[in-house]
Amino acid sequence: MKIKLRNLVALALASSFVFGYSTAQADSTVDIVNALVSKGVLTEEEGALLIKGHDGEIEGQKKKEKKSWTNSIKLNGYVQNRVTQMTGGDDGVVLWPDPSVGDEDSGAGRGQNFRIRRARIIFSGQVGDHLGFYIQPDFASQGANLAQLRDAYGDIFIDKNKVHRIRVGQSKVPYGYENLQSSSNRLALDRHDAMNSAVRDERDTGAFYYYTPTRVQDLFKEIADANLKHSGNYGMFALGAYMGQGANQDDLNGNYHVVSRFTYPWKTESGQIYEVGIQGYSGRFVRSNSGANSATNAYRVKNAAGVAADVTAPTVDPSNRKNGSTTTGEFEDERVAVSFRMYPQPWGLEGEWTWGTSPGLDQNAGPVVGGRRSGVIKDRSLHGGYVQASYFAKDVHFMNMDFGNVNPFVKWQYYDGFNKAETNAPANQVNDWEFGIEWQIAPEVELTTEYHHMKRTNITTSGLYNSRNGSYQTFDAEALRVQLQYNFF
Repeated sequence: MKIKLRNLVALALASSFVFGYSTAQADSTVDIVNALVSKGVLTEEEGALLIKGHDGEIEGQKKKEKKSWTNSIKLNGYVQNRVTQMTGGDDGVVLWPDPSVGDEDSGAGRGQNFRIRRARIIFSGQVGDHLGFYIQPDFASQGANLAQLRDAYGDIFIDKNKVHRIRVGQSKVPYGYENLQSSSNRLALDRHDAMNSAVRDERDTGAFYYYTPTRVQDLFKEIADANLKHSGNYGMFALGAYMGQGANQDDLNGNYHVVSRFTYPWKTESGQIYEVGIQGYSGRFVRSNSGANSATNAYRVKNAAGVAADVTAPTVDPSNRKNGSTTTGEFEDERVAVSFRMYPQPWGLEGEWTWGTSPGLDQNAGPVVGGRRSGVIKDRSLHGGYVQASYFAKDVHFMNMDFGNVNPFVKWQYYDGFNKAETNAPANQVNDWEFGIEWQIAPEVELTTEYHHMKRTNITTSGLYNSRNGSYQTFDAEALRVQLQYNFF
């Protein structure tokens, strides 16, 4: 009787282990049952019955846990803090991509001592085998620490190997290499103007098909894992349609922009990785007298006596006018570009060049008002690009101390074109040099310092330089720029 009672107690205990423990403890539960059998507390039949009765339940629970998309949600992001010291050249200048550049004469919100350039939080994950999602807000938008959506899209995987997928939502437009590269990975503090002027904030709302063979997926992953500043997986081939007005904007003409990109990465026998690409897009861009893509506004022009004064806002060329409006126009918007990358192993070299047509301001056209021409916005040609050389010094040690990774670089960019999304679509002439070094103190902390020699157009209508010399004039200035970035994974 005592033996039977002991067996019943043991059986109850073993059952509680099988029923009550999670699948992560399934193996230890089986071990306990086997131990009870070996000690004669349970018979082999009783032990087998306990284990067999719940094998299916354990497997079902494992599959359930594996399939739960909430188990794969990721939260990561980064914050970039900047400070700039002007070291020479003209006063009151404005560098349009970065409000931290400038001085007390550069206008409101420019040249502050410290600035949060980006503050991004990324929510991403996988829902089953055929859907991934990505949502990224920025809490430092428009230079005023305002929250604004950057990305919100879903990736629909046609096959489980993720060779074919369709991305729908607001995301980066697959045009260019540096445009696709995350700002958290880029060495230079800003993207080059020639490509960055193609798509406002690099993003738009649309649908894009991406084809990425498994071999290319593996190579992309190898590049990213080696910390070689990859652009991310935007397919070996991409084809898509998008609205064409830029991120967080409404469609204004009912037409689509069409974009396509082909990039080919390869690895030599020595281990060196290269990548070349070609891309292009075509569409019709609308400039309205309201909203972000403001078509016209008064700007300053010097008269014959050399005095700068406001002139009437420019008009839209008659061939581009929409519904007869002199301030709203629809323009040819098309570009093609080539890209090259020799990944830093340890020496790196990269570059891009683009050609195309864009809406742009002709200040020498239009009616004469007060002795000055007001200007006309019409279809204009453009070209430009950049070249950058770098060196990747990995795991630097000095005096028995680990200094992390060091990435010195030099960048030259040139642009002879227009910024279609800025007020009046002004001409933008750029011939800049940047000499910098990125110090990856740890994976979560990076410090970048660069000397920036700027010879470019002030494409805004603010600042002392604009008031003295007239709008859209070329300035020459030098700056020491510093950025501290911290990443959370």
